[in-house]
Amino acid sequence: MGIEYAIKRVFDVVACLMVLALGAPIFIIIALIVRLSSPGPVLFIQERTGRHGRAFRMYKFRTMVGRKDESILVWTTTDEQRITRVGRFLRDYGLDELPQVINILKGDMSIVGPRPPRPLQAERYSDHQRIMFSMRPGVISLADVKGRRSIPTEERIEWHVWYVENWSIRLDLEILWKTLLIVLRRENAEETDFGDGNTPTTTNGCADATDPQVMQ
Repeated sequence: MGIEYAIKRVFDVVACLMVLALGAPIFIIIALIVRLSSPGPVLFIQERTGRHGRAFRMYKFRTMVGRKDESILVWTTTDEQRITRVGRFLRDYGLDELPQVINILKGDMSIVGPRPPRPLQAERYSDHQRIMFSMRPGVISLADVKGRRSIPTEERIEWHVWYVENWSIRLDLEILWKTLLIVLRRENAEETDFGDGNTPTTTNGCADATDPQVMQ
């Protein structure tokens, strides 16, 4: 398993260096459009909880006008209305996540892994749910493939746990391929079996009902 984890890390670094080298013009164009289309900084930076429960600063292209109170965890209609037109496009195609290549190169994240919650949310996780912190969080996750933003938070967390407990390089490759199809079609994922086809059992323990992936 140690060798497989090393391969996963090498793949992350090589892929991100290629993205930076080949996609630099795209990064610059998106940054300019974000900056000129609405007031505010180009990047949205938020503290998240990563491997072993350590906090880190996650980077995204800003997709909203203004900034939400970090102590509020409930996503409202008002928040939805604050997403800019450019931001909506970036979210639909996952382009707002591109700056996370920096997080990957720094070792905070991986390309595939559990999505990192905010510290206030992570504090409410049960011991079972904290299993997801055994691996580096990912830019994309198995939960995205299983339903993207359409499934409840509790179920998303259980898919994160299931991913960690059943991880393999093959699983990562399957998630990457399914994610590409989902993003290109701008749709929620259809139910897809991985590995032995088992699905996780949802457990109570996370009091917050907010999807941590939708918080900007």
